[in-house]
Amino acid sequence: MDSRASRILTIAGITVLGGALAYAVYFDYKRRNDVEFRKKLRKEKKRVDKTLAQSRESFASSGDVSAASLREALEQVKKEEAPQTPEEKEAYFMAQVGMGEQLASKGPDYYLAAAMSFYRALRVYPSPVELIVIYQKTVPEPIFKMVMDMTNLDVKARVEGYYDAFPPKSTSVAIETREGRKVAVLTKDVAAGEVIYKEYPVVAALDPDLQSSGKHCAHCFRVIQEPMSIQIPAESNPLGSTFCSKACLVANRSQSHNLLFTTESPLPAEISAAPVSPVATEARTKAQEKFVAYLKKEGRAAPILVARFIARQVALETAKMVEGGKKTAEMNDFTDAEDGEYLLADHIERLRYLEVKPPEEELPLLVEILQTALPGLEQFVTDERHATLLGKMAYNAFGVSFGGGRDDKPEPTARPEDVEKTRTPYGTARQIGSAFYTLSSYLSHSCTPSARPSFSAGTTELHLIANRDLKKGDELTVAYVDVAQHEDESVVECRRRRRIELARGWRFACGCERCEEEGKELSADEQKAQAAEEKDGSKVEVTMARYESEEQANNVE
Repeated sequence: MDSRASRILTIAGITVLGGALAYAVYFDYKRRNDVEFRKKLRKEKKRVDKTLAQSRESFASSGDVSAASLREALEQVKKEEAPQTPEEKEAYFMAQVGMGEQLASKGPDYYLAAAMSFYRALRVYPSPVELIVIYQKTVPEPIFKMVMDMTNLDVKARVEGYYDAFPPKSTSVAIETREGRKVAVLTKDVAAGEVIYKEYPVVAALDPDLQSSGKHCAHCFRVIQEPMSIQIPAESNPLGSTFCSKACLVANRSQSHNLLFTTESPLPAEISAAPVSPVATEARTKAQEKFVAYLKKEGRAAPILVARFIARQVALETAKMVEGGKKTAEMNDFTDAEDGEYLLADHIERLRYLEVKPPEEELPLLVEILQTALPGLEQFVTDERHATLLGKMAYNAFGVSFGGGRDDKPEPTARPEDVEKTRTPYGTARQIGSAFYTLSSYLSHSCTPSARPSFSAGTTELHLIANRDLKKGDELTVAYVDVAQHEDESVVECRRRRRIELARGWRFACGCERCEEEGKELSADEQKAQAAEEKDGSKVEVTMARYESEEQANNVE
């Protein structure tokens, strides 16, 4: 395979974990359990392979098409109404491949029309990389090139257009590149004390000591009022979760709980498979028991945040299959793009992360959970992907606390550098749980922050409040750690404490104006000693680095 094809496959592979997931679940189930479906697939593939193989050698000319024509063709396909249900997608795929085959046989004048048909089929196929490989072997080279050119144009538009669609204009925030970093900036003037935006998390997890205490809702973290508390039966509630309302219970179950902690089908009822065997049910229960035991032993939020994030992806994508192809609006939904078919995978791909080494036993336990719930789902969680998701949660999670935080959190037994950190101006020791947000993940740290996160609603809903009068274009920053100077601290001691916490939690040396000014009071030896304690270990994901390099190249051009 040449370098061009390899590059295309790499780009196309970005979409595999996202939009293809829901259709892949259905497609794989049908392929494994429906004999007639398998026969139809084999028959159709043989027919397409035979016809295209016979016609391939008759095409010697390239039938070159201008870039403008390709863009016009792409836009036409994107404007067409897409099939919604799995059955419709299956029929649509077969029809478009057949149409592409017929048009290809008519000669170069029909190459573009044929490429459009093959591209339509590619857009609904559950594994685009697999289909591209098939296309490369069976579709005439000129048509294959047009399909790949349209694929590149589409991916390029999605990549470059992301920050036009996210965050929504209603948040009064935009994402810009400043000094090589993506940061959140205001799109309007804001007065001190004003709420800039409100945001619900994608996933959240109570601190381990509170998970089964019954004090807080396991979904929204609201303080439980006893008459309103709702608890799942013990047999399907291994974490001992309590909920403040039926709405939170239903949201929690649909977003992640059903997949991770019950033997119920994680798929919507409309596409749910036939009842599983007692043996499969027992295997799923044992996998969950082992995972829960691990969570309790570790006492960390990251493993369950990652598991819930993966489950949330599955829930969102499968919901599209029965909701007209669009993400359903849920209570406590996260901040999404205002247009374009962007997925959770698109959001998290662009965020900074920490390079972490997960415990060896963690991934096999998570894989077993996924495999027993939906066979085939485990293939989407590789060693590298798992470590990256953990690193993303570690770098971007916020600590949720009410009224200045609590003072009864158990003292950690791990080394200070190994204790989990979250972004909270009160200190991680005062939080009640951790939550991951899309928009708020772009908020940079400053020891004199322009804004502060507030949970004044008494839930995980984050309210970003301006600390001072801010102007349009000002960068939004928050304090990742407690930056207040305590009564028993000198300026130098306060600076050292917060910088060590930042180095341990996020692995960067703060370069804010306050740190720079206070650093001038240090002696040469003190500066050298503190510098040795601080090392920038933060990472930008490979795909993000590529996006930024492409943006810079485009700006130069």
